[in-house]
Amino acid sequence: MSAPPEVESWIPLGRISGLYGVRGAVKVFSYTEDRDGILDYPVWYLGAMRQPYTVLAGTLQAGAVVANLAGVKDRELARTLIGQEIAIPAADLPPLPEGEYYWRDLIGLQVVNRESVLLGRVKNLLETGANDVLVVVDEAGAETLIPWTAEVTVDRVQRQIQVDWDKSW
Repeated sequence: MSAPPEVESWIPLGRISGLYGVRGAVKVFSYTEDRDGILDYPVWYLGAMRQPYTVLAGTLQAGAVVANLAGVKDRELARTLIGQEIAIPAADLPPLPEGEYYWRDLIGLQVVNRESVLLGRVKNLLETGANDVLVVVDEAGAETLIPWTAEVTVDRVQRQIQVDWDKSW
């Protein structure tokens, strides 16, 4: 298999967590929202060296993903992969519909309120169940948690998110 592509960023999808059977199958701890969503990507890049492996087959087994990788034909070779991160180039992510965003694309954007007051920059996002939450850090390093609601608008050109939020909250 060829060397990994030169990319600006990699997206971690999971890690090899164990062995399955004696023919080289591996158990995978998937970070994707649907555990088996990791199987949507036909090539995984493993470890710090981003060694490419083609996914030959995969399935969900009792909540864990089990996969067969090209070139991994026995248990001992599969054992050498345990603990390795699975990543893909960011360019391999599917395009999203208008108005939807990958969290990674929101990190670092400026956050302003409706009065154009700068609230800070997006440090992270949290998933709460009710709605996602922006973790915004201001110039002094103070964090503000702002719920992602229908009133949030993203301007990719200006690299800015506008929220309905009063700075005094």
